[in-house]
Amino acid sequence: MAKSCPDCTRDARSRLLAQPLPLSPLSGRPPRRPPPPGQIRPERGAVGPYAALDLGTNNCRLLVARPTADGFRVVDAFSRIVRLGEGLSQTGRLSEAAIERTLEALRICRDKMASRGVSRARLVATEACRAAENGADFLERVRERVGLQLEIVDRETEAALAVAGCGELADEEAESIV
Repeated sequence: MAKSCPDCTRDARSRLLAQPLPLSPLSGRPPRRPPPPGQIRPERGAVGPYAALDLGTNNCRLLVARPTADGFRVVDAFSRIVRLGEGLSQTGRLSEAAIERTLEALRICRDKMASRGVSRARLVATEACRAAENGADFLERVRERVGLQLEIVDRETEAALAVAGCGELADEEAESIV
C-alpha cells in the first residue's frame, strides 16, 4: 500500500483555497471562503448555510451545512442517480433523456438551497461535462432553465475537493487513506 505524506490533506486544502471562486449563483457576489474548521465563530444568525453541489457522471449530490463553532452541522442533503453520462462513451454527447433527468434533480437542489436560505455555494460538474461535446451547452441550459451556474472543474480540482471534503474524517496518524 502506498504511503501518503502526512500533510497531503493540508496541502490539497491549501491548493483548493488558493483558487479563485466563481460568483455565487444565488447572490451574484463572490463567495467568501470559510475559515478552517474550529476557527468559525459566527454570531448567532449572522451566517447563512453553505451548499456544495457535485454533479458527476452518475449522481447529483447536494449538501447544505451551517457553520458552527466546531465546524459545520449538516442541515439538508440530497442525492439522486441521474446517469448523466449514460451513452457518453458511445456518442461523445450527453443524451436528451440524461439531460432531462439531471435538470429535474437540479431543480430539487435549487429549491432546497432556496428554502434553507443558502448564502454561499460551490456548484461543480465533473467528468461527464468535461468529456461531453455538449457539456458547456448543457451547463448553459442549466443556467437558463434552473437558474444555477455550475462550474466544470478539472481532474486536479475534483481530487482536491474530494480530499478537502473528507479530510476531517481521516486520522491524523494514518499513513495512507484508501
